[in-house]
Amino acid sequence: MTKTTQTSQLVDTRVLAPLSDMRPATLGKIEKAVRKVFAGVDSNEVTMAQIAKSANVSLQTLYKYFGDKQTLFYTIMDIVLGRLAIRIMDHLQGIDSVQDRLRKTLWVCFDFVDSHPDAVMVLSSVSASHIRNIAIYENKELIGAFLEVLEDGQNRGVLNDTVPLYILFDVFMGFISRLGLMHIIRQTDTPINAEFDALFNMLWRAISKPV
Repeated sequence: MTKTTQTSQLVDTRVLAPLSDMRPATLGKIEKAVRKVFAGVDSNEVTMAQIAKSANVSLQTLYKYFGDKQTLFYTIMDIVLGRLAIRIMDHLQGIDSVQDRLRKTLWVCFDFVDSHPDAVMVLSSVSASHIRNIAIYENKELIGAFLEVLEDGQNRGVLNDTVPLYILFDVFMGFISRLGLMHIIRQTDTPINAEFDALFNMLWRAISKPV
């Protein structure tokens, strides 16, 4: 093994400091900076220096815990979406009615749009080929729980059973993504949940079993 190869291996196998070692206040500042700096811009134009300046932390801190810009971005967005996932999981359980579970889930998602517009804008810029780099999108527990609700709805005869479960899932998530993003882009004065009842009725008609 040459000296060059040994050096390369040392660089490639560097160990990042665990996020649990970082002060919560510091992580919070970095999260806010990522949401602010990446919102509405080409991610290729964002630098680690910009993020560090916005978060009022040192570049050394960013490299110590994240290693590079992409890892920083995906890790922070996973944290943001992870909190949303916990709320969704809570609302998918403990309620018998399929309609009520989906209703509460939609409300939580739209509440996220109203409270995290910058995060929604950031997520909208992530290409389909890279979205799975955000770990929560591969969370089998979350996706499995949601699909169970949809399957339960089909078995009970309240949801459309002429299409596969993933179609119902895509309609539900697509409804949230499109309406949430356009609500922010249009800079609407009122929160999206101000029209919640009408929006849920539209979605329910789209996925419920035809009469």
